[in-house]
Amino acid sequence: MNKLLPTSTAGSLPKPSWLAEPEKLWSPWKLEGEALREGKRDALRLSLHEQQHAGIDIVSDGEQTRQHFVTTFIEHLDGVDFSKRETVRIRDRYDASVPTVVGSVARQKSVFVEDAIYLRQLTDQPIKWALPGPMTMIDTLYDAHYKSREKLAWEFAKILNQEAKELEAAGVDIIQFDEPAFNVFFDELNDWGVATLERAIEGLKCETAVHICYGYGIKANTDWKKTLGSEWRQYEEAFPKLQKSKIDMISLECQNSHVPMDLIELIRGKKVMLGAIDVATNTVETPEEVASTLRKALQFVDADKLYPCTNCGMAPLSRELARGKLRALSTGAEIVRQEVLG
Repeated sequence: MNKLLPTSTAGSLPKPSWLAEPEKLWSPWKLEGEALREGKRDALRLSLHEQQHAGIDIVSDGEQTRQHFVTTFIEHLDGVDFSKRETVRIRDRYDASVPTVVGSVARQKSVFVEDAIYLRQLTDQPIKWALPGPMTMIDTLYDAHYKSREKLAWEFAKILNQEAKELEAAGVDIIQFDEPAFNVFFDELNDWGVATLERAIEGLKCETAVHICYGYGIKANTDWKKTLGSEWRQYEEAFPKLQKSKIDMISLECQNSHVPMDLIELIRGKKVMLGAIDVATNTVETPEEVASTLRKALQFVDADKLYPCTNCGMAPLSRELARGKLRALSTGAEIVRQEVLG
C-alpha cells in the first residue's frame, strides 16, 4: 500500500436486514439454501460498495457471510459437535453456550477461500481478511477431547495456517488474526499464545496482523471496561512479545478508551492499525476527533507505519451509524495525511 495512512476496518460491518436480524450479534440467517448463498454474496458486494463509498483504502468482506467471527470458522471443522453444547465463561467475562470438541480437529476443505476469490474479482484495492486466532478459538469452545488449552491451540494453529495459505493464494493482501483473548489470559499469552500465532502465519508471504481489542459494544464488555480503572494497560503484557514476533502489524483500540498512547512505543518497528473509531457508542465521531487520535499516535509511531482503523467490528451497529463512522475515519485520516505531507 503506497498511500500514507491507509484506512481499514477491524472486521465486521452490519448485515442488511433481509439477510439477518440487524443490530444483533450471532443473528440467525433469514434465508436458507441457495437463496442464503446468493444473499450472502449480495451482502458482501454491498459491504464492499459501502466501504468504497466511504473512502476506505484497505477493504474486507465485512464478515457478511459469517454468523460469528469465531464459530463460523469452527463450524467447518471435524471434531467439533455443535449439537452438544456446554456453558463456558468466555474471555473470563460472560457465560455462553458453546459447541464441544469431541475428537481430533481437522479441516477437510477451505472455509472462506471462495468468498475471498469472489471479493478479489470485485476490486483492485488491497484486501484484508480476518480469521480467529488460536487462543480466542479455544476460549469459545468446551474441550472434552484434548483436555489441554495449549494442545488444542497448536492444532488450531495448524488448521489456520492451511486456511491462511489458501487465502493468500486467492489474492488476500493482509491476513488478520483476531485475538481478544490476548487481553485477558496473560500467562498463556506468554507461555504459548504468541508462539501458536506464529505457527498460524508460518510460510506466509502476504502481510500478517493481530487484532487485540476490548470487544464489541455489548453489555458484558462495556461492564468489564468499567472495572479496568483510569488506565487500561493490558497491552503492556502482549506488546513486548509481539514486538519480537514475526507478525507485521498490530491492531489496537484507542478511540474513547483508557489505553495510554505511549504503550505503542513497546511495538516500535511494527505497523500499527490504530482504532480511531469507537464501536461501543451510537455517536458518530467528527473527522477532527479521529484526526486528534491519529496525531497523538504519531508521537509514538512513524507515519508510514500508521494504519487508521476501527476499534473493533461494527456488526451490532445500524448500517447508517456504521456508514457515518467509516466516513469520519476516512475524512479524519485525510486531514492528518495532508498535515504530514505538508
